[in-house]
Amino acid sequence: MLLLTSMPYLVYSYHDYHEALVKSILFFEGQRSGNLPRDQRVEWRAHSGLGDGFEHGLDLTGGYYDAGDNVKFNFPMAFTTTMLAWSVVEFGEFMPPSELRNSLVAIKWATNYLLKTVGDPISDHNCWERPEDMDTKRTVYMVDAPNPASDVAGETAAALAAASLAFRSADRGYSETLLRNAQNAFQFADSFRGAYSDNSDDELLWGAAWLRRATEDDTYLNYVASNAHTLGADDNINEFGWDNKHAGLNVLVSKEVLEGSTYSLQLYKSSADSFMCTLIPETSSFHIEYTPGGLIYRPGGSNLQHATTISFLLLVYAKYLDKTSQTVNCGAVSVGADKLRRIAQRQVNYILGENPLGMSYMVGYSLKYPQRIHHRGSSLPSIKDHPQPIACKEGSIYFNSTQPNPNVHIGAVVGGPGEDDLYDDNRADFRKSEPTTYINAPLVGALAYFTANPGPN
Repeated sequence: MLLLTSMPYLVYSYHDYHEALVKSILFFEGQRSGNLPRDQRVEWRAHSGLGDGFEHGLDLTGGYYDAGDNVKFNFPMAFTTTMLAWSVVEFGEFMPPSELRNSLVAIKWATNYLLKTVGDPISDHNCWERPEDMDTKRTVYMVDAPNPASDVAGETAAALAAASLAFRSADRGYSETLLRNAQNAFQFADSFRGAYSDNSDDELLWGAAWLRRATEDDTYLNYVASNAHTLGADDNINEFGWDNKHAGLNVLVSKEVLEGSTYSLQLYKSSADSFMCTLIPETSSFHIEYTPGGLIYRPGGSNLQHATTISFLLLVYAKYLDKTSQTVNCGAVSVGADKLRRIAQRQVNYILGENPLGMSYMVGYSLKYPQRIHHRGSSLPSIKDHPQPIACKEGSIYFNSTQPNPNVHIGAVVGGPGEDDLYDDNRADFRKSEPTTYINAPLVGALAYFTANPGPN
């Protein structure tokens, strides 16, 4: 692990955060599945997945392809939705009106689809074809009482509850519809427990926490407080992503503790404080790994998902601390909101090009960015330029090509460099070159904040 005791905390920004914000939101239009609207701005995309669910007598069209494939995974899609909604809830006030609208449109594209699970990843991953040409079987995986998936249902509850808050001012009726569905999804998740992935306990707490935030109902407060130990609220406190909610849960719940109203949730605040301290090099608790260039790094691929989610949490916690005039006690070091914001800004700036390679990891931002991203729709000729179908294996020549992708997927943030800050612009290296919706979603909130608060120039 690299201990960056001299890590620069004073950040001088020259980045156009507004441009990056606009492009980070536009990215979601390139990930759309279903019948595209007339105001679709990403013109190299077209209608796709129009038969999803029909073999079961269902309409399962819509939603997002979560990454560079043509599958709609409900679990990461719901997390993406939660993070887009949380971005609006916390930092929507900093978004220009046009981008607040575009953010709500992006959220609604997902919320109109949620509770639907579509896709067989094996058959899809064997093909390299445009979503518009899909001829692989569109398998539907049903979540019901005999086949519970309380992690997926819990995350869906969180997404719908968070989205209900995002829409509360803009569309009261839609907000209420989302909240009712969130409550139903949570009731199902809690009544029929069982995991689609490895563990579902954190999603149950996450869903309940968001319902508490959206309803102010003490039933959900008591659920979060009384189940903290039994559902493992203090486990894996340093992780946050589509399949582990602990750090985000702790930050979200800490708001009530910091505001002085609910001591029963103190465990969550203690865990949130501990997580923040792991990010501060001057503290004895510091143990997060950084690359030599200053990027937060975790092994396993798609590393920028960690940089964007952690940056978002830093900014949210800084907001909560500021509002209550508090600091984080990291042993001998007291950490204030400004320091948390500077760490977050360092990560965002790295993504936008302030790194050893001088490369923006957001496609279409700055003059140097990845040209060969691992993304089917971007790497194959658009249906407008090549109207003839490109079958499953016929796309291989484009996958293996060394040429830049013909369709620039503006706003897509790729998985990013390795622990040595190196990035080979290689389509086949999906761990580094594949964009995902859950990398972009928390970045939207961070960019919204820095658009209005760029710091010294």
